[in-house]
Amino acid sequence: MSKKKPQKDLDRWTKQKWRTASGKKSSETGEVYAPAKVIANLLKTSEGKKKLQAANKKKREATKKGKQHASHGLHKGKKR
Repeated sequence: MSKKKPQKDLDRWTKQKWRTASGKKSSETGEVYAPAKVIANLLKTSEGKKKLQAANKKKREATKKGKQHASHGLHKGKKR
């Protein structure tokens, strides 16, 4: 029996190494979680650093409002 799409997605996401830019817990820093490859690519350019900084700001604002998830746009339109 083959796996359904949600199960395949979960397998793929589990294989990726997800982290924050600092490597610390998001609950301590307020940073967004993203695959390590994505973070590495963002940190290579000044534009990428600005995107990451903006995403972290939106994440921190949402956290202050008591929300668990933030629409920061970092993953928008990406296939993960």
